[in-house]
Amino acid sequence: MLLEVKDLVVDLPTSGGAVRIVNDATFRLGEGESLGVVGESGSGKTMMALALMGLAPEGARIGGSIRFEDRELVGLSEEAMRALRGDRIAMIFQEPMTALNPLHRVGEQVAEPLVLHRGMSRKAAFHEAIRLLEHVRLADPARAARAYPFGLSGGERQRAMIAMAIGCGPRLVIADEPTTALDVTVQARILALLDGLRHESKMALILVSHDLAVVAAHCDRVIVMYGGLIMESGPVDVVLRDPRNPYTRALLQARPEPGAKRGVRLKTIPGSPPHHREVGAGCPFAARCEWTIDVCRKARPPEVAFGGVHVSRCWRAAELGPHA
Repeated sequence: MLLEVKDLVVDLPTSGGAVRIVNDATFRLGEGESLGVVGESGSGKTMMALALMGLAPEGARIGGSIRFEDRELVGLSEEAMRALRGDRIAMIFQEPMTALNPLHRVGEQVAEPLVLHRGMSRKAAFHEAIRLLEHVRLADPARAARAYPFGLSGGERQRAMIAMAIGCGPRLVIADEPTTALDVTVQARILALLDGLRHESKMALILVSHDLAVVAAHCDRVIVMYGGLIMESGPVDVVLRDPRNPYTRALLQARPEPGAKRGVRLKTIPGSPPHHREVGAGCPFAARCEWTIDVCRKARPPEVAFGGVHVSRCWRAAELGPHA
């Protein structure tokens, strides 16, 4: 198994005390597999991804276990994590304009991991950066390599970020909302590019997204997060066809219906996600859930397995059949 995460917790310090952002996350990822992570803003998706990279904010407390290539990453020194980041594990950040340094040419930034992890000269690494930019299908890779980030379009910058991520042939790439703010055509091309690279190199992919359709089309398995908890997980086709958690079901029902008449209102989830300090001992979704009973507010829901690979964290999971 390439990646095994067990009981992962992330606590962030605040003026009012520590706040738990990720709560007992457990999942596995094999070589070449793709895992989608979905949920509303504030559900803990990005913080979990940053914890996997050893990039959690200063002062964060990380607990539980993250085993990558049979090596424990929780508690690993920063020097050892730097040796892994950009080499064995890489991340594509949500907004390339802020992730890329505006003071350095794009080619220099794509080349940097090659210099640090492969010992290449800067000249050789820059030439390899041009090849990588061509590999991610930039129309004029030599021009892009000499340009500064602000001289590229949003789609070009995202391709440059992907080139930087794959340069050293990582075994795991984490893509955090990689198509945010891109139009649908560019989004489709970026996602198709990631699919092609994954199949070509057998790298594993964690795709963080709020878009269920994207995850359905590009991932093997999915985990659904809310309030820092993994509410449901399993093969993507099983979870989205037969959701056994009220939160997953509510997300699916909120999607636009193909062929719906103009003016028909979308179904929404009432209320707003709670602040992490407001999540009590019970189910974090209890205040917004139409299936809530007394125990939901008092105790964390148990994990209920269906068929061994599909798991829901809900007191009433067994009652939620495919047409409930």
